[in-house]
Amino acid sequence: MKIPKRTTALQGSETARKLGVVVLEVLGGVKTPTEASAAAEMSLPRYYALETRALQGLVGALEPRPKGRQRSAAGELVALQKDKTRLERELGRTRALVRATQRTMGIVSKALPKGRRRRRPTVRALKVVATLRSTPNGETGEEG
Repeated sequence: MKIPKRTTALQGSETARKLGVVVLEVLGGVKTPTEASAAAEMSLPRYYALETRALQGLVGALEPRPKGRQRSAAGELVALQKDKTRLERELGRTRALVRATQRTMGIVSKALPKGRRRRRPTVRALKVVATLRSTPNGETGEEG
């Protein structure tokens, strides 16, 4: 039986690849576990633990994956932000339509909150008084 040549190299450190070869040689019957543990310079119980971990990794990698494109947390966040923006625009349009309808019908309603509050006009002289009172070092701004 001819084994096809792999075009892509398996990724991993040199040590990991060597240990992978040792484990596969034992599983393939080329070496005994004792010979493999000596070749890897580790105890026999440590070799068995390594073999178990390698087989667990193999089985875990072969678990079926969900079909289709999977959304990441970042992608989900972007989608939610777009949805929020769309809903805010829709709310603004709906409020504008309600206001226009109320004006057309002659209804004055205070039920919908306005976007901004009207600021109370302040007399300029009162602003100057407040500024003079808050000058540093207790100075009043007056000459005396």
